[in-house]
Amino acid sequence: MTDKITYYAIIDQFSSRGRPAGVLRRVENDEGEVDEAFSRNLKWEFSPLLYSAERGDLANDFVPIGEDEAERIVARIRGVAASEE
Repeated sequence: MTDKITYYAIIDQFSSRGRPAGVLRRVENDEGEVDEAFSRNLKWEFSPLLYSAERGDLANDFVPIGEDEAERIVARIRGVAASEE
């Protein structure tokens, strides 16, 4: 099975659908699934956030998005990180 990747915009109390707090992806393959958020370290890193939300943690909303929108959010995070250097 090839990897199936689903992207999500992370929405918290300080963000909106138009300007999400971050982006998360769930990668599914023959070995199972792993959730990764694009971090301030400018790389995809393991994240328990979606798993926690599926089990009742309501601190964040996860809105499914396409790869193009996920790439725009990643670009915005990269831009913020570059401006903070």
